[in-house]
Amino acid sequence: MMWGLGGIGFMSMILGNVLFGLIIAAIIIIIIRLVRRAGHYHDYYHDYYHGENKSGALDILKERYAKGEITKEQFDNMKKDIS
Repeated sequence: MMWGLGGIGFMSMILGNVLFGLIIAAIIIIIIRLVRRAGHYHDYYHDYYHGENKSGALDILKERYAKGEITKEQFDNMKKDIS
């Protein structure tokens, strides 16, 4: 005596479970990547806004002085402001 669809019903149940597992795994992977990316951006902006990239600003200032865009007085004033 056959109940339901027999072999087709069993295969669709297995296929449904595998598909459900893949969807759950994809959601978990997306969440992990978003959390990691948010952490990376947080570190970057924290360093930028809390003055931990002063050497980069000083390098830019030295480059502008070397190109002749600013005078020695301007360079000294800006360097004092950065420090």
